[in-house]
Amino acid sequence: MKLLIKKLVETGSPSGYETKIRDLIRGEVQKYADEIRVDAMGNLIVRKGQKSSDGLKIMLSAHMDEIGVMVTHVDKNGFARFTSIGGVRPHTCLGGRVRFLNGAVGVIGGERLENANHVHAFEELFIDVGATSQQNCPVKIGDVAAFDRPFEDFGNRITSKALDDRIGVAVLIEVLKQIKNSPNELYFVFSTQEEVGLRGATTAAYGIDPDLGIAVDVTGTGDTPRSSVMDVKLGAGPAIKVKDGGMLSDPRLVEVMVNCAKKQNIPYQLEILLGGTTDAKAMQISRAGMPAGCVSIPSRYIHSPSEVVDFGDVENAVKLLKTLLSDLIVLS
Repeated sequence: MKLLIKKLVETGSPSGYETKIRDLIRGEVQKYADEIRVDAMGNLIVRKGQKSSDGLKIMLSAHMDEIGVMVTHVDKNGFARFTSIGGVRPHTCLGGRVRFLNGAVGVIGGERLENANHVHAFEELFIDVGATSQQNCPVKIGDVAAFDRPFEDFGNRITSKALDDRIGVAVLIEVLKQIKNSPNELYFVFSTQEEVGLRGATTAAYGIDPDLGIAVDVTGTGDTPRSSVMDVKLGAGPAIKVKDGGMLSDPRLVEVMVNCAKKQNIPYQLEILLGGTTDAKAMQISRAGMPAGCVSIPSRYIHSPSEVVDFGDVENAVKLLKTLLSDLIVLS
C-alpha cells in the first residue's frame, strides 16, 4: 500500500487540473469495478455491487485534488508572481520547490523585508524558474504548479506533500480492492476541486443521489509542541468525525462507526475539528439531504509541503470501512 501512496502523492494535480491523478486512479481500480464513469466536473465515480432489498446506496468520497499555485504575472526578469489554489499559506512557501504541469520547476523566493520578523504575504513572493527574461520564461499567466516534495517512509510514519487527500484516496482504493460481498451499492467517488469549495462532491452527490454519505479525509492533531487543544493524535487510530467547521455528522452514523470499531477491536478516536470541512458537508445537504459522516486520518502540518501521517492509522481506516461496508447499516 505504501507504493500506491507514493505514486499518488508524487502525481501533481492541483484543483481543477486532476487529469493525471484521475488516470492513475482509474488504472488502479478498473479491474475491481462494476462500472466506472467520469462526470462533467471530472469526478471519477466507481460503482461496486448492487444493493439488496435492505441495503443502501452509499457514496464514499475522497478528493483527488491538491493545493497549488497559479501564475498571475511574469516580470521582465522572468520571475513569476502567483496566487494560491486552495489553502496555501505564505509562510510554508518560502524556499519551497514547485513543479508546473508543463514540467518546469521553480523555487519560491521572497522580497527582502525591512522587518526580519515580518511574514511574507503572497504579493511579496515570487517563483524563480531559472529564466532571465519574460521571453525565455517557461511559464505564463494561468500556468499551475503543485509543491514538489517526494514521499518519505519513516517506518510507522510517512511524509509527503498532498497526503491531503491522497491518503484518503489510497484508503478508498484499498477498500475497493478488499471488499468482496456487500449488501450495499457502493459508489467510490474520487472528487475534484474539494480544496476550492467541495465542488466535485457537490455535483457527484446530486448525480448519484445516495442514501448515505461518508467522506475520507485528513484532520488536524493536538500532539505537537504548543498545538491547539485537540483530542486527536497520530498512531491512535482513524478519527470518527463528530463535528467540524462545516457540518455536524449524523449522530446515528457516528454511533454505528464507533460500535463497528469496538466490535472489531479497531482503535479509533473521536474528532471535533474547529475549522475546515470535508466532502461530507456537500453530501449531507445534497438534494433533500442525507445522513453523512467522515472517517479522518490524523495528519500533522496539513497544507504544507511535508504532511505527516501514521501508517497504522491508515491501515485501521481500511479495516474500519471494509467491515462497516460489508454489512447492512441500520441507523436507529
